[in-house]
Amino acid sequence: MAEERGVDLVEIAPNAQPPVCRLMDFGAFKYRQEKAERKSKSKQKKVEVKGIRLSLKMGQHDFDHRVDQAQKFLDGGDKVKVEMLLRGREMQHQELAEKKFKEFIERIGDAKPEQALSRQGRRYTMIIGK
Repeated sequence: MAEERGVDLVEIAPNAQPPVCRLMDFGAFKYRQEKAERKSKSKQKKVEVKGIRLSLKMGQHDFDHRVDQAQKFLDGGDKVKVEMLLRGREMQHQELAEKKFKEFIERIGDAKPEQALSRQGRRYTMIIGK
């Protein structure tokens, strides 16, 4: 019957009694499936990691601006990588750097650290997400 109509015989449920088959154009079926998959994939938003750099000597206005930027990134569905590079004698005041990070987290509000504060040499980093 499938050859007469010029279509394929596709087995749908081989374990059923009797096995279930369908007459269809299998190439067109696969094409529609791939097209639907591409469409759903294009609607997905990829989560990006945006970067913000803090400084120990940063002024209050600059700090407030960085907090606003981070809030905007988080509201957009992205993650934020906050980093601070200690220079020279700033290395002797590492507790001030940690305090600055804690203040940053408190100011953002509903966000929480996804990767805890880590130190690699002179660089402190933390990743924040909603």
